Amino acid sequence: MSAQNSAGIQTLLDAEREASKIVQKAREYRTKRVREARDEAKKEIDAYKAKKEAEFKEFESKHTRGNKAAEDEANKEADAKIAEIQEAGKKNQDKVIESLLNAVWTPASVPV
Repeated sequence: MSAQNSAGIQTLLDAEREASKIVQKAREYRTKRVREARDEAKKEIDAYKAKKEAEFKEFESKHTRGNKAAEDEANKEADAKIAEIQEAGKKNQDKVIESLLNAVWTPASVPV
């Protein structure tokens, strides 16, 4: 009877080891599939991102041509105004300096 029990226990232990191996393989397979799915999703995301960036650049290039011309015109006008202001400053520079020096050196009359 004990030999029979021993053989039954050994069979159960073997079956448990075999089941453990099967579970371990299933875990490894699931882990591998998760990694593959993650890599595949990353590739799809990267491809979609590249596609959308290309679309944006095309859209931007089509719609910024007019803006570039307006920007250049505004820059020319701003440069002309700056040159005009600098010229006016140079023209009246001596008068401004003289007025400032007079204001600093001439004492103000203070009522007593």
